Amino acid sequence: MLDLTVVILTYNEELHIRRCLENVCSIAKDIIVVDCFSTDKTQEICRAYKNVTVVEHTWPGNQAEQFNWALDNLHIDTEWVLRIDADEYLTPELVNELMAKLPTIPDDITGIEFKRRHIFLNRWVKYGIYPVILLRMFRRGCGRYENRLMDEHITLKSGKTILFDNDFCDHSLINISEYCRKHINYAIREAAMALDDEYHFSKCCELHLGEQAASKHRKKSKYNNAPLFWRSFFYFLYRYILKGGFLDGKEGFLFSFIQGWWYRTLVDAKIYEIKRASGGNKERIRAILKQEYGIVI
Repeated sequence: MLDLTVVILTYNEELHIRRCLENVCSIAKDIIVVDCFSTDKTQEICRAYKNVTVVEHTWPGNQAEQFNWALDNLHIDTEWVLRIDADEYLTPELVNELMAKLPTIPDDITGIEFKRRHIFLNRWVKYGIYPVILLRMFRRGCGRYENRLMDEHITLKSGKTILFDNDFCDHSLINISEYCRKHINYAIREAAMALDDEYHFSKCCELHLGEQAASKHRKKSKYNNAPLFWRSFFYFLYRYILKGGFLDGKEGFLFSFIQGWWYRTLVDAKIYEIKRASGGNKERIRAILKQEYGIVI
């Protein structure tokens, strides 16, 4: 058993949560599920496990705020904290690597990065964007999410990171209709972030981001300066053709198309709609985001 607390944010995750808990309960001292008043069997499933604590907290608007609330308000007494989603799990190889390496990591290492493996329609999508490297584990008191609406990353207050060899999996079991519906909700937040990047409504503090996360933010800012709609088309071509997404068959095409073209085009459509309604007026854009979408930037 590792000196580790796992934090999972949930809302109506009965489809995934048992798989996630079975994956981490055998290695973690404590698991904390921060649930946003689920109406399905999520909480019932969680309470069946002895080392799982369920805490209810109203959704503040994004994952970063919810996770940071957990860090600030819940009792965590283990040396390490792991952030994982309900539809994610650690590969057996990563579990073994954690068991072998975590107890002997030097004190100056305060964060651990893992490679994320996307499983789409039950197929590992090996091309296009793999591997996505994310900082998901940190020493207690050393990590915190940056304040972003989307694409948030954990930052370190001090210390260095180390990259483990093995993967964790992002493996959603929802159908394509639900998958697209979720991305419609993501699109307005992504659009708000792009408008923030263009009009400089706020400033995000990015202390001690992992190199890939910092690089991703730089690339995103560059992407946001490219022409609307054309950029989503070329991003799809980049992922599907240049990065070999076509090698993953029909699943690879759908994954690249939905995430790389359809979703990105939807984000651009929201940006276009808001700019058109506001006449490009900075304060009017902020007012539309607040009044119509409940987003304050």
